[in-house]
Amino acid sequence: MRIRLAVTTLALATALTAGAALPTAAAMPAAGAPASAKPTVQDILDHLPDDVVAGALIRRDGVGATAGPVTADAHFRIGSVTKVFTNTVVLQLVAEHRIGLDVPARRYVPRELPAAYGRVTVRQLLDHTSGLPKPAPTPGPADGPGWQLKSVTPEDFLRDSFAAATEAPPAPGSEQQYNGLNSIVLGLIVEKVTGHSFTSELRRRIIRPLRLSQTSLPAADEPVLPSPHAEVYLDGQDVTEQSPYPWAEGGMVSTAADLDRFITALFRGRLLPPAQQKLVFEVPNVPSAAGNTNCVGPAACYSVGGLLRYQTANGEYVWGKTGSRPGWDNGVFATRDLRHHVVYSLNPTGNGDDLPYIKAIVNAALAD
Repeated sequence: MRIRLAVTTLALATALTAGAALPTAAAMPAAGAPASAKPTVQDILDHLPDDVVAGALIRRDGVGATAGPVTADAHFRIGSVTKVFTNTVVLQLVAEHRIGLDVPARRYVPRELPAAYGRVTVRQLLDHTSGLPKPAPTPGPADGPGWQLKSVTPEDFLRDSFAAATEAPPAPGSEQQYNGLNSIVLGLIVEKVTGHSFTSELRRRIIRPLRLSQTSLPAADEPVLPSPHAEVYLDGQDVTEQSPYPWAEGGMVSTAADLDRFITALFRGRLLPPAQQKLVFEVPNVPSAAGNTNCVGPAACYSVGGLLRYQTANGEYVWGKTGSRPGWDNGVFATRDLRHHVVYSLNPTGNGDDLPYIKAIVNAALAD
């Protein structure tokens, strides 16, 4: 399946924290979009592909549908949806009393976390109130041919990010700023505490118990995407194969069916005991940082479990996570009671903004 992307922006290619924010107001796709004020998921798919979205996969309440050259069982790079897996593994270790939720994170990773961040706790890494600096630049088209296969180790990425920091960090716990560095530190903490690789703990604790047979966290030097999958292009270059170096922050590969199974198990409490299950939906009572584009309004929106709290067009709060990698914009959202749940994966062309499509999909899929 070939999906040609004429993307010129560097946002997806360079930002580890890339993920579409979801404003509360309903909006409809522009080019060739259905005119209905309340379109259904099928209405949206019937108007795709178009100049903005080359392919779409939507799985609503366990039933998958597609538009363009994408199959319902396609693999895709889930990007920052990986964060929810990472937070779940950490909360499991908290439940086992191997990680302290309100213990300074530097106790576990003193070499990786500078002394200036010595008061940052594990909880604050989980809910993005740590005040860690902006991530350092990552491989992108400006690095020349083959940039998509280049990688950076978690340790080097942290070192470069801390070295580039020029401002004094905000007080830990004072505001929420969505930041992929938090997940990188959490992945390293898992490795230090367990003595095993983060990937092996992820497999043992989530992938195997839930039988997520199409889900993996490839090594940085494993760029191949399992079939079936879309083939995506950036400025005429095939970037379907790319290094999953974002690791615990955004390196996982999955399918809509597997993500649906994961979010269902998480919401039903199959992965965490009651005390930690409450944290999955606990959002800190702090303001959203001025530069945080992921929350709508002045209040924080991310939970300790790594979920985004989003208010749909009908006023109901739902929970989920977005995630992007070059060639894919994905997300998984559900009502708290699992009355409705949706997984989507879009292949943007780069010719326009696909955020209105994402808003329309989430609002349509989670409406009664």
